[in-house]
Amino acid sequence: MTIAELHSNEELRRHEFPVVTEKAFFAHAGVCPLPRRVIDAMTDYALLGAHGDQEEAFPGSRIQQARQSAATLLNAQPDEVAFVGPTSLGLSLVANGLSFRKGDNILIYHDDYPSNVYPWMALAQKGAQVRLMNIRELGHIRKIDVIGQVDENTRLVALASCHFVSGWRIDLEGIGKQLRSRNIPFCVDGIQTLGAFPTTVEHVDFLAADAHKWLLGPCAAGILYVRKSLQEKLRPTTFGWHNVRCANFVAQETIEHPQDSRRYEAGSANLIGLAGMQAGIDLLLQIGIENIAAELLRKRALLVPELQAKGYAVLGGSAPPEHASGIVTFYKPESDMPALHAKLTEAKVITSLRSNRAGQRYIRISPHFYNTDAELHRMLELL
Repeated sequence: MTIAELHSNEELRRHEFPVVTEKAFFAHAGVCPLPRRVIDAMTDYALLGAHGDQEEAFPGSRIQQARQSAATLLNAQPDEVAFVGPTSLGLSLVANGLSFRKGDNILIYHDDYPSNVYPWMALAQKGAQVRLMNIRELGHIRKIDVIGQVDENTRLVALASCHFVSGWRIDLEGIGKQLRSRNIPFCVDGIQTLGAFPTTVEHVDFLAADAHKWLLGPCAAGILYVRKSLQEKLRPTTFGWHNVRCANFVAQETIEHPQDSRRYEAGSANLIGLAGMQAGIDLLLQIGIENIAAELLRKRALLVPELQAKGYAVLGGSAPPEHASGIVTFYKPESDMPALHAKLTEAKVITSLRSNRAGQRYIRISPHFYNTDAELHRMLELL
């Protein structure tokens, strides 16, 4: 299946993405609807689980297949991928598993999504200094901004691969290379690009992302990537039968963890979630992430000038392709944006309502590859 085939065959599109029979869904930066393949994978697992042991219905070999699919998406090794659930939990495991001394500092962006702010802010209670980046425009983090605000006491930089409101994608490779040359670990909240744009980890040390946005998977089925060379330094902070050796389910005298990413998986896996997440990832790999990225940039190129022609300001409207994303956010300063959002929702055009720290309200559009130009033009007409 290709993007062109989906767009030219409405029957196929409706089968693969049931949501399109009812709505024009442009909120993948929020919580996505489930594709048919994901529904089928989760249903098949649930039916198997109805006739016996739920874990036997999704054996270790299938978990390893899911790990391999996630590793392929990240260009990582399977033993660097842990399944821990929500992005918030993955980032918290990194924050709490690293050692910080008094005087160490961590560089973050305060106007990032709260899941990538609060875990780091909490480290101030342990004596670490949490530095908030100084940025001119909402979410527009450049390599020079990062490098200019770290020093010899910086022990971690934690950023999002893409800002959830402005849609600005950061230069993962450029920032990662510079930080590695200074021996500063780089932690990434990858949820707003993984599945939409190439988001690989050659220059990243830690990455967390849930499946319920661009990965087209269920909620609370997420990936935590930990570079192999740093797994001894990132201590597990949750403990259970799965990530501590317990032969025959008998607790031992010492705590011994697996020598791979399973050390962060304390207990039973979210198996129905893994079934769905794997199906979503495999669908995306079949379409091709590069193809998806090109399609999202094409949609953006269609939307931005049309919105501007209608008098809307578009956040990052002139962003170059290397920083643009599938998120298009717009507003009029004197307009009632919540009312407009409600109008779109009533017309079954699903968008997201967001705001900045000053209270300015925005409408955020985040279509995926299966959305058509006809759907986009319908939304523009409603505006």
